[in-house]
Amino acid sequence: MAATLLVVTAALVGTTIQREHGSLHVGWPPLYANWGPHIGPGTPTALVVAVGVVAYGPQLAARLQWRALLGAAWGTAMAWTWSLALIDGWQRGIAVRLTTRYEYLQVIDRFQDIPATLRDFTQHILLHSPDHWPPHVAGHPPAATVTFVLLDRVGLGGGAWAGVFCITVGASACVAVLVAVRALASEALARRAAPFLVMAPAAVWMGTSADGYFAAVAAWTIAFLALAVTGHRPRLTGFASGLLFGLTCYLSYGLTLFAVIAGAAVLLGGPRRTRPLPYALAGVTIVPLAFTLAGFNWWEAYHLLAERYYQGAGGIRPYGYWVWANLACTVLVVGPATVAGLRRTVATLLGAAARLRAHSSPVAPPPVRTPDRHSAPLRVVPALRRRLVPRSDGTGASPDLRLALLIAATFSALLIADLSGMSKAETERIWLPFAMWLLTSGAFLTGPRIWLAAQAVVALLLNHLLLTGW
Repeated sequence: MAATLLVVTAALVGTTIQREHGSLHVGWPPLYANWGPHIGPGTPTALVVAVGVVAYGPQLAARLQWRALLGAAWGTAMAWTWSLALIDGWQRGIAVRLTTRYEYLQVIDRFQDIPATLRDFTQHILLHSPDHWPPHVAGHPPAATVTFVLLDRVGLGGGAWAGVFCITVGASACVAVLVAVRALASEALARRAAPFLVMAPAAVWMGTSADGYFAAVAAWTIAFLALAVTGHRPRLTGFASGLLFGLTCYLSYGLTLFAVIAGAAVLLGGPRRTRPLPYALAGVTIVPLAFTLAGFNWWEAYHLLAERYYQGAGGIRPYGYWVWANLACTVLVVGPATVAGLRRTVATLLGAAARLRAHSSPVAPPPVRTPDRHSAPLRVVPALRRRLVPRSDGTGASPDLRLALLIAATFSALLIADLSGMSKAETERIWLPFAMWLLTSGAFLTGPRIWLAAQAVVALLLNHLLLTGW
């Protein structure tokens, strides 16, 4: 009820502000979209996928072999994303999304000499600079644009191939999240979360923007880190996690906040969770070093971006509205099931805190021990760590609590992004990387089919009633 009230309030207040002042720069507050009821070639497929996931998703997620489940999740997420995108037709839904005047494909010809362009990249960020970059190119580190330049170089140029790439890679984000949840919490929770990761309103934007690609890279960063800290080939997976985190930071400045989620993953790791960290640190230097040697200065670019942001719509859009309306956008992206799941998440955390306080209240003085030099390092174990981190015998926090902590870390990172004021509007796509992890709260719900149906209805209504800007 509170989430519904938030969305309705954001729509009513936003419409009033936009009508009277025109300062929101969105057509259908709080979303970057315009009212335009329509159907398209993707409509029948979307309905079939929705019915199939609602009817059989929970059952299949519980029974399939683990690897088969991962493949089925990826395939179904692609089918759902493709069908939603094609509701707008092939041209508008896929082929031209990344070719508009805001997007990366506008500047492919300017990257004929990639190192030279990188050295000169920061000279074109500000609006008054000569040949300034389009908004999305200026608003992101150059790895985002270089990705599409490289696709063009291998013969996959143009908006259609860019759309196919973003949908295919973006759909793998659900697989990465499942891998991480299984490693850090339990396989049972991962299986329960799987249908909610597939049947998400977020797919409306996963298939229409490069942020779906960013979400996948960020998700695989955490997935490999989760494998590393729980002892699954820690050197290789640790290095892979670091490598992808470096790439994540050069795809989007705001995704450096994934360090918060990574910290939670390390906390929830096994008894030897710190051993992969040197390999992760080695991996994380690769992409920044490559771009720095090529002449791109990340910090200089970020500060220029902050100035560019306020030169455009970011300087006009009112912070007082968007600081809470962004959360209304997030409600629409993650859907009612996630909102209900987040309520269960909070209950899990509060229950654990109450048990921890009760456990920490001594009823009798502890026995006095005389430490020796061998036992001294093990004398004092913080209560929180003892309760959350599994010991070598496999005991520790409950899987529910571990998943709740991972979700809480994600929500904390999202709030930091919100309060920063650098994401005023358009968060339905910008926060897709965070939304993927919030969706796992669906694992806490009973009666999953009802909630999955609600997710499908929200996604179908959004895509059929609105012409989204991304």
